Amino acid sequence: MSIQSCVTIINEWDIVAARQLGRNVAKELGFGIVDQARITTAISELARNIFLYAGKGQICIDKLNEGGKVGLAINATDNGPGISDIRQVMEDGFSTSGGLGAGLPGVKRLMDQFDIESSPGDGTKIKATKWLR
Repeated sequence: MSIQSCVTIINEWDIVAARQLGRNVAKELGFGIVDQARITTAISELARNIFLYAGKGQICIDKLNEGGKVGLAINATDNGPGISDIRQVMEDGFSTSGGLGAGLPGVKRLMDQFDIESSPGDGTKIKATKWLR
């Protein structure tokens, strides 16, 4: 079972809205303050990537309940240029925007599960899941 809420990312204010949505859902599910911070940081990174590289996309938050396990999934999707070398963008320190390069590897570390699908011209889909302990 999953219940989904989404924020369309078009401008910087949408990044704030996506963070707030994630924090509210995490709090509602019973995540502690540290995991709430991890989740909102992951959402920030994913939403900022959509804003910077694709121009437009969506952050959807799913409430998960699988066999008694409660969790939250962040689904980031866009129809942007896509990523030609996923291995490269998953390396610590790699940045195309001049940022710190914590981006996607950072998101992967913050969450319990991380999946990415992308190819040039087809946009990018990322699903990052955090389970309640």
